[in-house]
Amino acid sequence: MRKKRKYKKEIEPDHKHNSPLITKLINSVMKDGKKTIAEKIVYGALDKIQAETQKDPMEIFDLAMKNISSIESSRKSSSML
Repeated sequence: MRKKRKYKKEIEPDHKHNSPLITKLINSVMKDGKKTIAEKIVYGALDKIQAETQKDPMEIFDLAMKNISSIESSRKSSSML
């Protein structure tokens, strides 16, 4: 018998910032299925970022994700050597 085909799930964007990355962050923060608590934590952090920097929190979040991805890619390339 053949194995069942794996389908990629479409990650729905969050309702506040309309970003699938925020949804992934909320899902990674979530413990024991308590999504509303995880949403409060993430949205509270984004509101705090906006209050302290007076900038759009999504720009700062995207910049942070870009910085993290460059670190991860350099770690992977150096471990292959």
